[in-house]
Amino acid sequence: MIQIVIADVNDNPPAFDERSYSTYVSENVKSGHTLCSVSAQDPDWRQNGTVIYSLLPGKVNGAPVSSYLSVNGDTGVIQSVRSFDYEHFKNFKVYVMARDNGSPPLSSNVTVSVFITDVNDNTPQILYPAPEGNSFMTELVPKAAQGGSLVSKVIAVDGDSGQNAWLSYHIIKSTDPGLFKIDLHSGEIRTQRDISDSDNMKQNILVAVKDNGQPSLSATCSMFLLISDNLAEVPELKDMAYEDSSSKLTSYLIIALVSVSTFFLTFIIIIVGLRFCRRRKPRLLFDGAVAIPSSYLPPNYADVDATGTLRSAYNYDAYLTTGSRTSDFKFVTSYNDNTLPADQTLRKNPTDFEEVFGDLDVSPEVGRL
Repeated sequence: MIQIVIADVNDNPPAFDERSYSTYVSENVKSGHTLCSVSAQDPDWRQNGTVIYSLLPGKVNGAPVSSYLSVNGDTGVIQSVRSFDYEHFKNFKVYVMARDNGSPPLSSNVTVSVFITDVNDNTPQILYPAPEGNSFMTELVPKAAQGGSLVSKVIAVDGDSGQNAWLSYHIIKSTDPGLFKIDLHSGEIRTQRDISDSDNMKQNILVAVKDNGQPSLSATCSMFLLISDNLAEVPELKDMAYEDSSSKLTSYLIIALVSVSTFFLTFIIIIVGLRFCRRRKPRLLFDGAVAIPSSYLPPNYADVDATGTLRSAYNYDAYLTTGSRTSDFKFVTSYNDNTLPADQTLRKNPTDFEEVFGDLDVSPEVGRL
């Protein structure tokens, strides 16, 4: 009897139980949440039939697939690495490879589709009227409005999907509860009855917008209604509406006033400084030399010796005319009666001075002889 032992050869790749896999996961799940598991079989013997699982490289919403999912290499269990956001992407695909441990190793791939389900994590966003604190919204209601008249409408949206985005509108508080009503699904505000003279001119309605998620999320807004044909009939309401604008305008006016005052003060300081500097400068002589007479004039200052020179000290003013050889010689009043008359001026040419005083220097100088 001959016993023949046949050795195994790695000639069979792993085969997945399913041609493809699909799984659903809620957004905002925590890290480590199990999505699904994949399974593959290999008919080879021992290590040739050992299967190892791994994720093929890829991108999910611009990020590596390994940053969102992980797979257990021995069991094929796929888990989340981080939470998902339904508002950013709703589904994606990954590829899982099953490889045996033979030599050479054989492998096969399978597609796993991941669908993200929405969670009610977004509150309704009110578009009209603007959220309270951003602006002051007022609607005019004619005094002759009858029951069922359309007054205004609340507009809101929700970032979720499905029933989580179904919105309903409710009046939770109003100045006159029996005067206005709101449509549950459209958000239209209408009068329930005719307007009467006894109704308050200013009406305030607080509206709540709720979604249909579990748990339900909501947002509120205030609607200001004015029963009047003209806004000017209620001046205090107009003042309230523009209170913030007036405050800002006052701030701007204060800043402008301070800037102008600073500029004006700087200009005045510069002008005063310039005038002070000019006063400290020596006065200039105009078109010639000017001699300032002393306070004391000695007697006989005009007496002349035989040599043709003045015997006594005297004071005089010499004036020169620009562009001319003519000189002005002005004598000042003396204490002696024998002197020349006061404020007597001689206008002579150089030759005239020689005839009177002899050889006298008449250069344009100011001095004391």
